[in-house]
Amino acid sequence: MAGKGVGSVAKAVAEYQYPWREKLAKYKDEFAKGVWGYWELGAWKPLSIGARHRARIRKEVLLAGEDWPYDPERKEMKTRRKGHKCDRISAEKRANTAKLMEKMPQMLLDYKKRRWQKKMKEEDKGKL
Repeated sequence: MAGKGVGSVAKAVAEYQYPWREKLAKYKDEFAKGVWGYWELGAWKPLSIGARHRARIRKEVLLAGEDWPYDPERKEMKTRRKGHKCDRISAEKRANTAKLMEKMPQMLLDYKKRRWQKKMKEEDKGKL
């Protein structure tokens, strides 16, 4: 008989010690505003619940096996590997130089044509 009483008291104490459902219902609107705060009419408003208190409620909810939908979405992982900027830039420059070298014969012909046209214009001005 005494064992049942102790068990029920312990269960009641455990439920009362972490009443996360009540806290979740109480601060539901506050959690939905963001993790750190929110902008309202052009001013930054911090949350009325502290970060430590918020984290404790989140932990209680997750330990109880419930879902916590108030975390912000995570960004995608960067796929590009780190390295020295000078190495990346020099590789891009080499690739660009290779493309320009393919166009070089046409560029030279265009340059010669422009120079020849300029020379002809000057000769025409000299005759008049």
